[in-house]
Amino acid sequence: MNDAKILLSGVKPTGRPHIGNYFGAMKQFVDLQNDYECFFMIADYHALNFVQNGKEMKGLILDLALDYLAIGIDPVKSTIFQQSAISEHTELSWIFEAITTVPYLERAHAFKDAESRGKEVSVGTFNYPMLMAADILLYDPDVVPVGQDQKQHIEITRDTAEKFNRIFGETFKLPEALILESVKTVPGTDGQKMSKSHKNTIGLFASDEEIADAVMKIPTDSKGVEDPKDPETDNVFALHKLFTEGPEFGELRDKYEAGGIGYKESKEILIKNIVKFVTPIRERRASLEKDIPSVIEILRKGAKKAKERASEKMADVRMKVGVTLDK
Repeated sequence: MNDAKILLSGVKPTGRPHIGNYFGAMKQFVDLQNDYECFFMIADYHALNFVQNGKEMKGLILDLALDYLAIGIDPVKSTIFQQSAISEHTELSWIFEAITTVPYLERAHAFKDAESRGKEVSVGTFNYPMLMAADILLYDPDVVPVGQDQKQHIEITRDTAEKFNRIFGETFKLPEALILESVKTVPGTDGQKMSKSHKNTIGLFASDEEIADAVMKIPTDSKGVEDPKDPETDNVFALHKLFTEGPEFGELRDKYEAGGIGYKESKEILIKNIVKFVTPIRERRASLEKDIPSVIEILRKGAKKAKERASEKMADVRMKVGVTLDK
């Protein structure tokens, strides 16, 4: 593992994950932890832009740690840690802010999206890409698994690394975005990208009843059972692509194209397959939740390992920018 390439990614603890989070990024964490030295971050300082209640934040951090473990992240193979436990993240982000212009950050999607809502934008939201760049570059990762919609963050990170290297000398590795080609953006129950803000999600740890309720509300056209249907334009079939496998998937597509299946039956098949997928990870999470001290210890050990790497990188950065006086 010492010669393995490094992978880093993180998730904000801002609420329970949905299947879009899982297939868009989290699944990659599990799939790739045997091939990379992995650092998985709970991005709690990023979450402060959305969650400003201490008790709630603590609960969300623990929830996300449980989620990481329940989906199959192995703390023996991978490093799971809180962003806030590593002070170098905020220190490096300030250095990056000093070399970054306002017009450049005004092009960031996070800022433009917040501004479009007509509300005053916090400094934290505006500077969000710089903290994310620091999160990534501290660990010299080779790849950062992200959803297609987050690709700009990696581009900004690479720009920032190149600018720092140009000003102060070669310091940071330029990471690559790792996007799972088969599932770039997971469709929500309304056909848009699955997002809490769109209220079109299916929870990764949802109960059977919650899954059934969400699927049954998926809008469809008025075609009858015997009418041919286009699987490529149907919101229900878009989710079948994630959960329905093997011969059942081929048979379903044939029925869509030839006629012979109604949307209600299609939804019932989808519910069955989502429940089959969710049940084992939901049960693992319930078991882990019975021993929170062990989860906190995993985060503590992860932070110790992450701190060692981040401290080494920051020592080099401080030297490069000239604030280290004793060498």
